[in-house]
Amino acid sequence: MTDVSTAVDSRATATKAAPTVSAFEFWPGWIFYTPIVLYWIILGLWYRDFSLPTAANPRIETGGLCGESKSSILDMAGDVARRWIAPYAVLTTGADDTARALAAMDGAGLSFPVVLKPDIGCNGTGVRIMRDVDSLTQGMAAFGRGVPVMLQHLIPYGHEVGIFYIRHPDQKNGRITSLTYKEVPCLTGDGHSTVEELLHADARTRLVPHIYIPRLRARLAEVPPAGQSLPLVFAGNHCKGSIFHDRAIDITPALEARVNEIMRDIPDFHFGRIDAKARSLATLREGEDFQIIEINGVGSEATHIWDARTTLRHAYATQFMHYRETFRIGAKKRREGWKSSGAMAMLRAWLRQRRLMASYPLND
Repeated sequence: MTDVSTAVDSRATATKAAPTVSAFEFWPGWIFYTPIVLYWIILGLWYRDFSLPTAANPRIETGGLCGESKSSILDMAGDVARRWIAPYAVLTTGADDTARALAAMDGAGLSFPVVLKPDIGCNGTGVRIMRDVDSLTQGMAAFGRGVPVMLQHLIPYGHEVGIFYIRHPDQKNGRITSLTYKEVPCLTGDGHSTVEELLHADARTRLVPHIYIPRLRARLAEVPPAGQSLPLVFAGNHCKGSIFHDRAIDITPALEARVNEIMRDIPDFHFGRIDAKARSLATLREGEDFQIIEINGVGSEATHIWDARTTLRHAYATQFMHYRETFRIGAKKRREGWKSSGAMAMLRAWLRQRRLMASYPLND
């Protein structure tokens, strides 16, 4: 089996004419998601409940559509699933943040470096690396008071993946419908160009410099030494500039068996995306050597749609299929006696999440 770097390099050689940025990857959200919202409304009319998908994962607030606590989902994991989740601690910002954060880290067996991120949020907003006590103090202070945050083990594996999982309530096993490899874009210094010049010379970053410049503003005039690599983003989200590759080819029976083993150990979880880091795609295919960062519910996407080679038609077909599945699963859970959250609860959760995200610091 080839390692991910070899696989990606081989594909890059074979598809030199492939675009560096998807034709719709950075469209305004209201343009891309309008057809999806309209499809949701049609399904809501058909099933007579616009919030029915929230019943697909009924033990999670809004089913994980929005406003849910990341840690509350991980907290539901049983002994089997917990072995695959990166250790974490949760606290709320307030007085004596550093001392309380260090105590929380100690209680969870965490040591520097750790990842600091909001417990309620999406799209990688506010996710940062804390490398020592000083950065932890500054990182905690960057959040407003009374904000729930997570401190999580920084997984040493270099390959971040998104695994989309669906299991109907009347089925013992679910299936993986999407596997995405998330690549961190990097610039390579030449010894005479500034970071800003390198940004505008790169085939991808020159097309969307506004995605990267805010995080690099303090370094734009810096001249990296020849050969030095400069990672442009830490958060594995396409909105923040990560590069996504469709790796459906790596979905294997062994990986599906492992994911089923894990997800069956989270009560009444039927639909969502697992974000994880793997030692390599070769070991991931074997269902080994990966750790889960977080588990997202019905508000998550099959992220392979952001592969630059994905057509708009395929992206919408994928989105429609997944949202149709949330309604089907929600209907089955409703027959079991579970209730959806209701449209007003969805709206309140979305507004709360939006207010919180507006207060979060810039991600790494």
